[in-house]
Amino acid sequence: CTELYSSNLECMQSTSYRRTFGSPHPVSMTSYTSVSSRMPSGGRYGHSMSPMPTSRLSASSYHPQRSSRSQQPQRVSYDKVDFTLSEAINQDFLATRSNEKAELQELNDRFASFIEKVRYLEQQNGALTQELNQFKGQAQQGQPNRATDLFQEEMREMRRQMEAIGKERDQYQMERDNLADDLSQLRQRLDEETQKRADAESNLVSFRKDVDDATLSRLELERKIESLMDEIEFLKKLHDEEIQDVQVSVQTQQLKMEVESTRAPDLTGALRDIRAQYENIAMKNMQESEDWYKSKFTDLTESAKRNNDAMRQAKQESNEARRQIQALSCEVDALKNTNEALLRQMREMEDQFGNEISNYQDNVSRLEEEIRHLKEEMARHLREYQDLLNVKMALDIEIATYRKLLEGEESRSGISQCYYEPTPRDKGKKSVVIKTVETRDGEVQRLLEKKMHQDSPFAFLFFFVIFLQVVKESRTEKDVQRGKDENDD
Repeated sequence: CTELYSSNLECMQSTSYRRTFGSPHPVSMTSYTSVSSRMPSGGRYGHSMSPMPTSRLSASSYHPQRSSRSQQPQRVSYDKVDFTLSEAINQDFLATRSNEKAELQELNDRFASFIEKVRYLEQQNGALTQELNQFKGQAQQGQPNRATDLFQEEMREMRRQMEAIGKERDQYQMERDNLADDLSQLRQRLDEETQKRADAESNLVSFRKDVDDATLSRLELERKIESLMDEIEFLKKLHDEEIQDVQVSVQTQQLKMEVESTRAPDLTGALRDIRAQYENIAMKNMQESEDWYKSKFTDLTESAKRNNDAMRQAKQESNEARRQIQALSCEVDALKNTNEALLRQMREMEDQFGNEISNYQDNVSRLEEEIRHLKEEMARHLREYQDLLNVKMALDIEIATYRKLLEGEESRSGISQCYYEPTPRDKGKKSVVIKTVETRDGEVQRLLEKKMHQDSPFAFLFFFVIFLQVVKESRTEKDVQRGKDENDD
């Protein structure tokens, strides 16, 4: 806006009439069009627009005009004016006017681009203002926004899921501890059964040794029995032979005795006595041998029976121990399989829980990243909104400055009057009515009335351009009137 104002001042300073006749003051005002102005409803410039009295204008605002009046050259008399130059001056004036129109058209194009940009910024500002007001209203009412609700709901759902997973994990850990206790008990039982098996195997080894010893003893006894039976047979044979020898000898003795009896009858009695004595000795020896052999055979038979019973009992115990060992081996294999299955299931559950926990941690990290990104976006929007507010404040200051300039120019010219009448509020927005009165030679030429909202951020541009056009046309008309007066003179 400052560049636009300076460029228009330079255009006004470069006119031919200014170079020739100095800087005249404006005499009349034409074509003051109504524009829409947007002022902040609750800002520092939210008061109703009213024409500022001339007495309140600062001296600095009229300093350029006073200096230009003080530097105005003296009026040239007609005897010193060369009327042959009027055509050249008119042509120069027409060329200057065409240049001024081209410059004004360029300024209008630039002004239109400024208007489009301001409208876009106004839309962005409105959207950000609405969003900020919504955020402020929600913050004041204690109601979080939708995104916060969604994130909090998602976080609550994640927490519930994590609590459920924690409960399941605790339950599985309890089951794992119980299984570990059962496994320790089974291992203890396995150790006990293994110890029993080792004891049974050691007993079995000792029983086998005893069985082997009993078998060896039985075999030895059988061999002894056979040897004794052989000896009995040999003794029987020997006894029979001895009996036969004795009988032969007895018969021989009988024969001898008979022979001798014939000789000596006293030998018969002696032979009978000897025979009876030998028979008694033989019968006694046979009875003693039979009793000894019978007692030995009875002892060996009883010892063999005892050894057979011990061997049978050892075999039964061995079979029972073998069956227990087989049952314990089957139970140990089953416990090993159960242990392996439980360990495999526990590893699978740990892997599954690890994967689920990593997934939940990834989801939580992603949600935290999204929350951080949204916070950054919100902070960026707030910074942009603050920048827009700063720009708006700067524009309000410039609006006030241009309004002072415009009111000072109007009060200095004393021709055009502009009234600003505030209207009642419409849904929280202020609006003003701008009345533009164009006068010429003390007569009202045109009366324009425009109702607009007070919160338009680009109204100062319209005011500034209209101000420049009014000043330029008023000065141009004054120059033309002065030229006519000089030509008439």
